[in-house]
Amino acid sequence: MKVAIIGTGYVGLTTGVTLAFLGHEVTCLDVDAAKIAQLNQGISPIYEPHLDELMKAARSRLKFSTSASDALSQAEVIFIAVGTPSLADGNPNLTYLKSAAEAVGEHIQNPYVVIVNKSTVPIGSGNWVESLVRDAFRSKNSGSKSQFVVASNPEFLREGSALQDMLYADRVVVGSDDEKAISTMRKLYQPLIEQTFTPPSFLPRPENFKMVNFLSSDLQSAELIKYAANAFLALKVSFINEISELSEKVGADISHVAKGIGLDTRIGNKFLQAGLGWGGSCFAKDTAALISTGKEYGLPMVITQAAKDVNTRQRIRMVEILANELKILKGRKIGILGLAFKPFTDDLRDAPAFDVAQKLIDRGAKVIGFDPIAMNRAKKEWAQSEIQFAETAEAVFEEADAVLLITEWPEFLDINFSKSKEKMKNPLILDGRNHLDPVAIKKAGLKMITLGRSS
Repeated sequence: MKVAIIGTGYVGLTTGVTLAFLGHEVTCLDVDAAKIAQLNQGISPIYEPHLDELMKAARSRLKFSTSASDALSQAEVIFIAVGTPSLADGNPNLTYLKSAAEAVGEHIQNPYVVIVNKSTVPIGSGNWVESLVRDAFRSKNSGSKSQFVVASNPEFLREGSALQDMLYADRVVVGSDDEKAISTMRKLYQPLIEQTFTPPSFLPRPENFKMVNFLSSDLQSAELIKYAANAFLALKVSFINEISELSEKVGADISHVAKGIGLDTRIGNKFLQAGLGWGGSCFAKDTAALISTGKEYGLPMVITQAAKDVNTRQRIRMVEILANELKILKGRKIGILGLAFKPFTDDLRDAPAFDVAQKLIDRGAKVIGFDPIAMNRAKKEWAQSEIQFAETAEAVFEEADAVLLITEWPEFLDINFSKSKEKMKNPLILDGRNHLDPVAIKKAGLKMITLGRSS
């Protein structure tokens, strides 16, 4: 099938590359000429494990363009995967979505086109997008005819394992009130649903993985599924973090508590890792949008709001624990291990590291950070902050009054803590992810504080 993807951000690029690998003719469209030039050289503008390799494997069926006419005119399925960042009131900014919908209306020529909302959009956006496309089409094509249908196909990708999540998904959800649109989307995803494609050597098919669940629904339900799924995962993280604070008070070990409740198959062990809380764009944006939608209908989303409040408190707690240990933060040098919001990505959106670092800087501390992947991006995106950057993980220990582990990169397990301890003014590590081995850290002569365990 001929597919167009509008937007080469995280979702658009991974979706486009995967569909091309599955055998479709895909054109990815973006207004950023520099990004398109980079992609045409086979270089991904984002860090995602194996993305460059999959792009290379799909190259013969994959195009990148800044021309809306080239990308959209012959497309049978058009994915809108543009950014919908949060506004101050929690609602998503739909400026880019509006522009994309109007471009679709101006350029589609096929007799039947399925227009897919891949961006996370407010409930009811499908109807709005359809009206925008219709108005743009009529103004540009007087007398011409083209049948188009808007469908919702929410993404459930985890940064750091997005291609794995695409190829071996838990489910594919498609929402539409048009049976032909549902049938078209099922056909598009057929190789993935039935797992008939030959898996890439670098992303092997999981053992006994045979088929992907395909769920069709009405448009509004599909839109709500995305918000509800992310809000529930955010809730699990915040719940275990709230329990971790109680664990500290009563002398329990949160790792034991999390394992004990996670073994209950009704609960499961995923997203029960206590620590500094969630970051990134999805959870923050989607919980805010869900709360805002509830307000629009006079329904306070108290559980979702509580999840956000607990998550914010975790970052404040990190600074408070450090202040309790050091007493005075002004003039202290604090090292930070990990800048990206999670490992295996260079994404800095709503990164806990920035929030914690800024709170420390506001209280007079000097902060120096390191990340094995996100350094270059941090130097650009955080250029206006006073955060300094180290060349190596070991360098953050030099003359440090404390070192905070904020992102659980596996590389940090290989640090020689005995040697690093000798460089410090004060041998203190605050592990915000319960990532390090307490026995090894103690043996190295360092004091370690973790979230969810009494010292």
